[in-house]
Amino acid sequence: MSIDVVILAAGQGSRMKSSLPKVLHKLAGKPMVLHVIDQAKQLANSSIHVVVGHGADQVEAALANEECGFYLQAEQKGTGHAVAQAVPGLRAEGVTLVLYGDVPLTPASVFESMVQTAQQGKVALLTVKLDDPTGYGRIIRSAVNDVVGIVEQKDANPEQLAITEVNTGIMAMPTSHLIEWLPQLSSNNAQGEYYLTDLIAMAANAGISVQAQHPESEYEVQGVNNRRQLAELERWYQLQQANRLMDAGVTLADPTRIDVRGELVVGSDVEIDINFIAEGSVKIGSGVTIGPNCVIKDAVIGDNVEILANSHIDGASVAAGCQIGPYARLRPGSDLAAGAKAGNFVEIKKAKIGEGSKVNHLTYIGDAVIGKGANIGAGTITCNYDGVNKSLTEIGDNAFIGSNSSLVAPVKVGAGATIGAGSTITSEVGDEELSVARGKQRNIAGWQRPVKKS
Repeated sequence: MSIDVVILAAGQGSRMKSSLPKVLHKLAGKPMVLHVIDQAKQLANSSIHVVVGHGADQVEAALANEECGFYLQAEQKGTGHAVAQAVPGLRAEGVTLVLYGDVPLTPASVFESMVQTAQQGKVALLTVKLDDPTGYGRIIRSAVNDVVGIVEQKDANPEQLAITEVNTGIMAMPTSHLIEWLPQLSSNNAQGEYYLTDLIAMAANAGISVQAQHPESEYEVQGVNNRRQLAELERWYQLQQANRLMDAGVTLADPTRIDVRGELVVGSDVEIDINFIAEGSVKIGSGVTIGPNCVIKDAVIGDNVEILANSHIDGASVAAGCQIGPYARLRPGSDLAAGAKAGNFVEIKKAKIGEGSKVNHLTYIGDAVIGKGANIGAGTITCNYDGVNKSLTEIGDNAFIGSNSSLVAPVKVGAGATIGAGSTITSEVGDEELSVARGKQRNIAGWQRPVKKS
């Protein structure tokens, strides 16, 4: 049976105090609405429809790579009116699941359960009990505990306001019922809007069972209306990531000071110090230690790698037994073979560092291929850019590059070659050769330093 997922993303979010549409504010490094879409895509045979309004162009641009349709709610007349905009794209023989672009952390397993209920001809409603239900629509139950309606806070009487079971807004039902009931909605209420929640009473009056389902945590259905709520949800999400890592055998110095902004896969016996950030797709092998204040993005880290404090690794591959940092930066295209070292204040970009080679400190290696067992001295620079094009520097196995050397690409240094400290190399150095390219030293006796004029 077909599944249509309608995601409401038309609200302005004025309490965010931002020109950015609310659903595009990021949680764990990703717009909230993309969290919702990613979970919805896990439903088999599903089509996704996004209702846009405020900042529609921005939302559609942000979701340009997603397979979804867009429907404009030009006027904000309530949730029922918003869903009605997507009706032309719905398949009457299937079921429809209604979600919200500012409720980012509901798991796909909850959606799957609700869809299964709707496929049985029932209405599935996601509810939650809150200690403080202020602001939420209250769930109305019959004397035999059946769900028979929802009353919004502004329309509730004192007895109804005492109810702690509230509506999350997330519901699923046969699409034929949705199409039938939406035109019957009325705006005769305190807000003058068409409430989607009125469909629950319509279902009960039609003798159709309404099945309430519940999340494991209230945070799974928490919406975001301001930046404080966004920060609160972020910390809850990150704590779940920390717990997952610790359950998998990772030692965290402080579970409250780690941020996972993407997919992080970690081996066993990994130790991570404070203020660690993982972005994009990150894979970390077993036996890895990561010092404080490190950022790893879209990278693969092999077994038994040591990453020292304040290092940034982005788009790089680091093989087993390497040592990185402190204060090292590996940029996209960096590829370190087993046992290689990139030390303090070293920057590497689009370069292959051979097995056991050392780039110890204060060095820039860009657009280069370095063989095995090479030693690159402090202050070495591969001069890879001539202002228009970038060129390759090749350094052979066991080469030694003296400190403060400049290698002007394109250039090749042979295996076992030695470059004298302070040299500027502009032409090829053969295997086992010594190359010294620097000005001749002169010592001038009796030199008088300039003195400051009175």
